[in-house]
Amino acid sequence: MAKKAFITGVTGQDGSYLAELLLDKGYEVHGMIRRSSVDFRERIVHLEGREGFHLHYGDLGDSMSLMAIIGSVRPDEIYNLAAQSHVQVSFDAPEFTADVDATGVLRILEAVRLSGLAQSCRIYQASTSELYGKVEEVPQNENTPFHP
Repeated sequence: MAKKAFITGVTGQDGSYLAELLLDKGYEVHGMIRRSSVDFRERIVHLEGREGFHLHYGDLGDSMSLMAIIGSVRPDEIYNLAAQSHVQVSFDAPEFTADVDATGVLRILEAVRLSGLAQSCRIYQASTSELYGKVEEVPQNENTPFHP
């Protein structure tokens, strides 16, 4: 049976590349997209319709959508690449940014726990390179100072 991966942020650059890589490795890939009046899927259009690639509507700000997706897909691996990463929005709406970028992770963890997947599901939390700001060393590691 193929491993199942769930990718938030699948329509972004890294998410689309990761989906392609995992599909090539034989994974069943499930990606989450937000409902929007504007459709931004140009990075994944070549994957839509490909066997093993599935899209689900959801949002990191909505616990119920995450519970529904994770509970029905029952992924072996979750890659959380979604975030509110627009710099100006982070200043204009800091509470929204914290809700999506921080509490969104908690929502994923809780959905995994409540779905009974805590012992079997691996989670990758991408966070953001924006935490580092002025980069003083490459590559960054756990000891790299923050200069956001």
